[in-house]
Amino acid sequence: MSAITDHSSPRAVPFRAPSARLALKPLGPSPEKVELDGAWWPRSRDLSDELPALADVLDPLWGRVTRIAVNPRYWPVIPQRIFVNGHVVKVGWFTTELDPHKILLLSGTSGRWDLLVIPPEVSAPSAARLMTAASASTAPQSTATALLTAELVDTPSTSADADTGQPDRLTASMRPYAPPLP
Repeated sequence: MSAITDHSSPRAVPFRAPSARLALKPLGPSPEKVELDGAWWPRSRDLSDELPALADVLDPLWGRVTRIAVNPRYWPVIPQRIFVNGHVVKVGWFTTELDPHKILLLSGTSGRWDLLVIPPEVSAPSAARLMTAASASTAPQSTATALLTAELVDTPSTSADADTGQPDRLTASMRPYAPPLP
């Protein structure tokens, strides 16, 4: 006797690496709210491209992300909403209430999360140090801008020739975004 099934044969599903460059503090009970819950290093200043990848990674970890807030100083365009895993995430901005180097994410199930935003132009070694500092559970608490400023002081030049007098990439990335002139 033979059986016929409607099930297709198993197939290999390729591994999908997370597309967001992210470092988070270990989850655990903390008696007080910390300044930063980790760090995010976007690949560009295009929030329409970058935020869905970030929320996609955080949804399973923190619960459904429902709102995101940024400071508009370093973002040329801020979308009103993005789509993540079949739901809408509202995006807003605050100029005085939010550190320009921080992003705020809200989840209906787990509350508020604050991440250091490492400028996309920062070198990989500097970004790694910043991600480690922001996600270390034993590190002294610091604001996002203070961490970036400390990194700037510790590594004064990321260019190939430090004697050129040109500003380094980290200094340039800390300036407000200005679109190129036509």
